[in-house]
Amino acid sequence: MSAIANDLYPQLSSSGVALDISEDSFGELRSSIAIAFDPDALRTRMLEDGYLYLPGFLDRPQVQDVRAELVSRLAAAGVLAPGTDPSDAIANLADKRYFMPELATQNVALMDLLYGEDGRLMEFYRELLGGEVRHYDFTWMRAVGPGGATHPHCDIVYMGRGTTNLYTAWIPYTDVSWEIGGLMILEGSHKNGTLKNTYGRKDVDAWCENRKPAYEGMGRGGNIGAGGRLTDNPARIRTRLGGRWLSAQFRMGDLLTFPMYTVHASLDNRSDVIRLSSDTRYQLASEPVDERWVGEKPIGHGPAAARGMIC
Repeated sequence: MSAIANDLYPQLSSSGVALDISEDSFGELRSSIAIAFDPDALRTRMLEDGYLYLPGFLDRPQVQDVRAELVSRLAAAGVLAPGTDPSDAIANLADKRYFMPELATQNVALMDLLYGEDGRLMEFYRELLGGEVRHYDFTWMRAVGPGGATHPHCDIVYMGRGTTNLYTAWIPYTDVSWEIGGLMILEGSHKNGTLKNTYGRKDVDAWCENRKPAYEGMGRGGNIGAGGRLTDNPARIRTRLGGRWLSAQFRMGDLLTFPMYTVHASLDNRSDVIRLSSDTRYQLASEPVDERWVGEKPIGHGPAAARGMIC
């Protein structure tokens, strides 16, 4: 498929698929920074849009300090190109990574930003949710090199065993140009009842006892596609579900948050640098929590989380 170009964006792709970037198919996220301290307006906007984009909401110097620690760890792990300045985060193509939760281990600066009780992020979710908040103890850290992207999916299939009133916070630790490629939201997807009652009822750690002899790993038990993805083709799913893919050129200090049924993916990284980001989860402390993601050593996905079912 060839991308339909316009004067606003360069050619964009996701999961190796060229995107239609005409105005009917692609657009930019609506900023909610003007209502950032109005919880009622934020809740209304979340219901309407299925996301909140808050450019500059977090303290940029604090995020930059976190980035400095992250790139130092990447350099020590051999993930950065030899002979380059770690602050540039130039990728070592001989050591490609994608998912690096170990970057969060004993990372005081990161923990303070994401989970500090007096920090902006925890206070934001207390106001948004209207009560005391707990976060998941597992921290998803991504170091996405050239060519990397996230396939379209909803978070509910990975963390749906507790409350569904759960929110993801996506935070970049890189200034993300169109070439580096940030997160995309599929416009209006959170309102799609058919999607919610089909794919949205699945669980990547459930497996079909009547189809498979044993649990084979995340999304490989006959219950859902491999890895839990909704599709491998972001262009096709946009055509099928409607709406536009929405994204932005993000900057360190930006916050993008959304609920569990919002379809999202990422643009391909077409640069030579590593796109650093985290996604973390927040909910009311009074509501049930998915046991896979809490505790000193969360079990996450795998045999310990497997549940048999009849499909």
